[in-house]
Amino acid sequence: MTPPVIGISSYGRDGELPSFSLPCGYVDAVRAAGGLPLVLPPGEADASRILDLVDGIILAGGGDVGPDAYGGGSHEAIYMVSGERDDFELALARAALERPHLPIFCICRGIQVLNIALGGTLYPHIPDEFGNTIEHRLPPRRPTRHPVRVEADTLLARVLGATEVDTCSWHHQAVRDLGTDLRPVAWAADGVVEAVEAAEHPWCIGVQWHPEMQIGELAHDRLFGAFVEATSRSGR
Repeated sequence: MTPPVIGISSYGRDGELPSFSLPCGYVDAVRAAGGLPLVLPPGEADASRILDLVDGIILAGGGDVGPDAYGGGSHEAIYMVSGERDDFELALARAALERPHLPIFCICRGIQVLNIALGGTLYPHIPDEFGNTIEHRLPPRRPTRHPVRVEADTLLARVLGATEVDTCSWHHQAVRDLGTDLRPVAWAADGVVEAVEAAEHPWCIGVQWHPEMQIGELAHDRLFGAFVEATSRSGR
């Protein structure tokens, strides 16, 4: 059987010799789940044409979405903004949402892109709103771990096989106002939304944590496995 092709959005241009990059964990996780990864750099003008080539899409993590994309204000903690990447991924998300047969998996920055694509907004810096009861990243910009509560009787809970999971967290922004048709389905202990599902799409999950950094842990392996299994039924 031919493995399903999984498009994964890359980081924006960066470095002395400008390059498009992507942490290996995304590629490794897709391969481990039986998919064929295809890295998608920003800049393509026709998102629909790209989606014709893939069986599923992953919107990956990375730097912050520019606040202009959701009517937000500037903040000194905002970093690594790429307008080219923002425009590309927002167009990609909106085009993918119009294809109910196409599974969509959004990770960290990806859940924020999904929310903005549907008209939502972000908290620009979590500590300003929620304090430091839960560390969502360690200073200056390092990952940490904390538990997440998942609502029962959701696609995410069924996929994970659990209603509480330990997560690798590496973010300082989060969903504020929910985009149209998005449903919050997981939370950190401080109330930060940690996952959403799209009510009008059969398989669209966004998680605020980094499951690609937790390969080998059962719940997160199940998450990638369920996504790739769904893409194999996409019927491209």
